[in-house]
Amino acid sequence: MEQHQTEPSTPKVSLTTATFIVSGSMIGSGIFIVSADMSRVLGSPFLLMLAWALTGVMTLIAALSYGELAGMFPKSGGQYQYLKESYGQMVAFLFGWAMFAVIQSGTIAAVAVAFAKFTGVLVPSLGPDNILADLGFVRISAAQLLAIASLFVLTWLNTRGLQTGAFIQNVLTTLKALSLGLLIIFGLLVFRNPEVIALNFDNFFTNIKSTETWGLIGIGSALGVAMVGSLFSSDAWNNVTFIAGEIENPKRNVPLALAMGVIGVTVLYMLANLAYLCILPFWGEASGADVLSKGIQHATQDRVGTAALTAMLGLGGGVIMAVIIMISTFGCNNGLVLSGARLYRSMATDGLFFDKMKELNTNGVPGFALWVQFIWCSVLCLSGKYGDLLDYVMFAVMLFYILTVAGIFILRKKRPEIERPYKAFGYPYLPILYMVMAALFTVNLLFTKPQFTIPGLAIVGLGFPLYFWAKGRIK
Repeated sequence: MEQHQTEPSTPKVSLTTATFIVSGSMIGSGIFIVSADMSRVLGSPFLLMLAWALTGVMTLIAALSYGELAGMFPKSGGQYQYLKESYGQMVAFLFGWAMFAVIQSGTIAAVAVAFAKFTGVLVPSLGPDNILADLGFVRISAAQLLAIASLFVLTWLNTRGLQTGAFIQNVLTTLKALSLGLLIIFGLLVFRNPEVIALNFDNFFTNIKSTETWGLIGIGSALGVAMVGSLFSSDAWNNVTFIAGEIENPKRNVPLALAMGVIGVTVLYMLANLAYLCILPFWGEASGADVLSKGIQHATQDRVGTAALTAMLGLGGGVIMAVIIMISTFGCNNGLVLSGARLYRSMATDGLFFDKMKELNTNGVPGFALWVQFIWCSVLCLSGKYGDLLDYVMFAVMLFYILTVAGIFILRKKRPEIERPYKAFGYPYLPILYMVMAALFTVNLLFTKPQFTIPGLAIVGLGFPLYFWAKGRIK
């Protein structure tokens, strides 16, 4: 029995796989969808690209900052461990609770719902319009059940061992990176539309002063609202830290994986949006007859990637994009499912979650934690509202990113003796810049979308009594 309670003795995850976990967890469906809503909020091609650029800068600074913490504490649980060392068990528990309640689980559910929606493009009977039961307080569709089924398959596969989960991650991340790369190449070099390019780039800075009542403050606020989508699309890069104890030479490879994965995805995202602007008009009409008249702003059901491929390849482009997003979301969720259970196991090891969550199964993975995670994610899937989950997730996750990056400053004073194989790039200026940008984002979101952010904050706050209950009841 003892062998099932300790960390696996042999490192199993290479630098390549760790990098694929970073990039694979980041690339889901967001890059193919969120630019439509962002374009409606911002009204300018320049501001759209600026929002994605700011997202990339913020994400990269955070990842480079986490690299220092990863080198100091190369243990499974990652960010949970960093917060525990910086602030103590209570703050670490609040993070773990928020991850379980909404951040990790909400992201998994949102990605699963997106997988099901695009499967419905190929098989309409599996789509969200096929309502199987109306219970009054909730309507259950075929898409919701398919989302849950996809999570069941991924959970079962990951209970088979880390090698199985890692193999799936490598294959699917490679496939979706190639797919996104082909979309970029086709858009920038093969099917670029000279008339569309002239329209978008001759008017690149148009409507920047559309918020003229508030000036720069209004533009900044609009960017903050729009960046909910881009930040969600770039999130989950930190998941690799949750399995740090199972990575070869984690002091070196976790920081490297964070940097390489984030840089690679950021470049792909910027190029993908540039490709959209070379294929589709930025502006359009919701009542437009085709993808060109609808433009990026009013792409059908916000499916910008589908609209772009349709403009390039005709009606078959929509089918191809549906397949690409199915692969992308399935691979994204594999990384999230694989990593999340390791966090909950770390909490259980500290006596802050149900004791059984820390047990490893005969394949050396936290099987019970994986199934508990599946059950809660399935409940969230039944909400069926991708956008609502997105807003809940981003407010809560940014709060803990700020705290974690601030932990670098605390630990340099509190624990100066700890070896730091890697030190945060640009310290102290870049970490401070990140905290300021992230704080402005969260404050702006609190005022512009209180219907989502206040409940999200309440969920985090619920962790306080749960912490004391855990300390007193769970042994």
